Amino acid sequence: MRPEILFPLFKEVITLPGLGPRLAEHVGRVAGRRIRDLILFRPTSVVDRSLRPTIAAAPEGQIVTIRADVESHIEPPKSRFTPYKVRMSDETGFLHLVYFKPRIDYLKRLLPEGKTRTVSGKVESFGSEKQITHPDLVLTEAEAADLGGFETVYPLTQGLSLKVLRKAIKAAMELAPALPEWIDPAVADNRHWPDWITAIRSMHYPDTIEETSPDHPARQRLAFDELFARQLALQIVAQRRRRRGGHPIKGNNASVTLVRNAAPFTPTNAQERAFDEISVDMASDQRMMRLLHGDVGAGKTFVAALAAARAHEAGMQTAIMAPTEILARQLARTVQDFVTPAKMTVAALTGRDKGKKRSEIIARLDAGEIDVVCGTHALFQEGVEFNKLGLVIIDEQHRFGVSDRLKLSSKGYRPDLLVMTATPIPRTLSLSVYGHMEMSRLDEKPIGRKPPDTRTISMDRIDSVIDAIGRAIERNERVYWVCPLVEESDVSDLSAAEDRHRQLAAIYGEDRVGLVHGRMSAKEKDAAAVNFRNGEIDVLVATTVIEVGIDAPDATIMVIEHSERFGLAQLHQLRGRVGRSDKNSTCLLLYQGPLGEIARKRLDIMKQTDDGFLIAEEDWKLRGAGDPLGVRQSGLPDYRLVDIESHTNLIPLANDAARKAIYEDPDFNGSLADARRTLLYLFEQDEGIRLIDSG
Repeated sequence: MRPEILFPLFKEVITLPGLGPRLAEHVGRVAGRRIRDLILFRPTSVVDRSLRPTIAAAPEGQIVTIRADVESHIEPPKSRFTPYKVRMSDETGFLHLVYFKPRIDYLKRLLPEGKTRTVSGKVESFGSEKQITHPDLVLTEAEAADLGGFETVYPLTQGLSLKVLRKAIKAAMELAPALPEWIDPAVADNRHWPDWITAIRSMHYPDTIEETSPDHPARQRLAFDELFARQLALQIVAQRRRRRGGHPIKGNNASVTLVRNAAPFTPTNAQERAFDEISVDMASDQRMMRLLHGDVGAGKTFVAALAAARAHEAGMQTAIMAPTEILARQLARTVQDFVTPAKMTVAALTGRDKGKKRSEIIARLDAGEIDVVCGTHALFQEGVEFNKLGLVIIDEQHRFGVSDRLKLSSKGYRPDLLVMTATPIPRTLSLSVYGHMEMSRLDEKPIGRKPPDTRTISMDRIDSVIDAIGRAIERNERVYWVCPLVEESDVSDLSAAEDRHRQLAAIYGEDRVGLVHGRMSAKEKDAAAVNFRNGEIDVLVATTVIEVGIDAPDATIMVIEHSERFGLAQLHQLRGRVGRSDKNSTCLLLYQGPLGEIARKRLDIMKQTDDGFLIAEEDWKLRGAGDPLGVRQSGLPDYRLVDIESHTNLIPLANDAARKAIYEDPDFNGSLADARRTLLYLFEQDEGIRLIDSG
């Protein structure tokens, strides 16, 4: 039950004075539909209106706020293109307010002659006179009394003015209660953080320029609150999972040894270390919740196969869920190759499997005749039952909704959970998403793999690139060619995959060039992927659908058009499609100049390193608060009050505070328990507690 003190904050914004249905819809579009959303709506900038000189002392080119008397309205001749002016004066001189094509009746009501008004805007000179063109504010004396030195600016949408939004936020703030303190006093006092209501008022109504900085104690406190709420919810889930316990999955190493010994490579130390950590978790009587993340090509699928072999030794089944049919079927093939020596059966189950074939797979799963099943959302649909599901593995997990993971986990009786991603995440940021999970890191590539030779080439030289690729395929090399768009666009100059496919097919031969993009059916994409993998085609033109999911170890060349438009993490993922064998490989980053500073830095980093963890760190630095790591790629939460670039140092602090809170008061009976429940509901982690339980 939501605490009563928060009831007013969860009312709809339409209940605020002055907001009808149309304006409430606009407010909801930019901030949210509830009063709480307006209170937590972070300003993007501020306008300094603290300079309040006399007219004579008003400096040119600066925003000033001046109190003066309205002397007269000067209407221009109707036949001339001269502006409408309002003359204002104080004891030191006069200035003109200048308007072009105004509503005169409105101005006369806004600025009645003989009355005192406060105006604010940028001062300009016109000959010997001072003027303000279209002032930002014109206020009565009563309205001016509420004007602070700094005016906050918020994102807007068409049909919503800043004046209306500020009025709505002011009405919402009048309903904001002083909430009980949920932060450990030692943490708050050490950093000189104010209480919550003081901090939220400071955000919306700063008195000094220092208060607008993300490093100000009030702003830090609000960021910590949001981080702490999330981490607290995660730790509650982890604690409940530990309490409920799981089923120890122990084995005799028979299947694991067969899989390990038959591998076509020597496992890396990182793979052995990760599997040892997973084995300890599986043998425990508590449910495993572990993240396996590593660089592209670091061999996470082999580690997953070892974990499935361990489950097989204990008589348990494994389900591996992938985000696309291509990836699910590729995983099934790869895992099958790894576990066949242990006489384990592997099947794929996707939405494409219909009728008799689907029924047979489901019947074999239910009978326990399938040891490992790889699939998409089809795995958790009604009617799919397991004989004894002991291990759930989620691949590229950030592409799934929480409810998807819940549904699959519910197919077994408290199965262990391993989530995997090939997007390395900087440690501090990983706490933000996976603070409740144990982590295993694959930071080594298999022995013998050679990093691709990465080069940058101007799009102006694309003809020479096409010629060079032609010579490469005559040497039996296989090539990926990535384009940003599916088809040509009238509004974009980016390359289109379909157009490039037609061009290359005309040059190299129709039977040597394939095409894959997201609008194709799963059957068509699978066919192209298989043909490329088997060497039946030499060049695969594609969009970023190949970022994960197509594995052709013999491919040696990756061409990425308009590489300046991609983020670092995505460029690294695409490059990781080559360099997966002992053959020399090349990545050609085609760019359209002139390059901006950020794009140039990205491409330079790609040329300098093949280390995914280093690239992840650099990617975050370059993206900053705008899009850290790419939210879609990293699964990073979309925060309201956290400036992820400025507040990174608060993530470990919030994680530690949450762990301490649950350790000291696991049943939420302590002195801070009610306040912390309020915090969870304020940031809507009450839903998180139920849903995050899937990992």
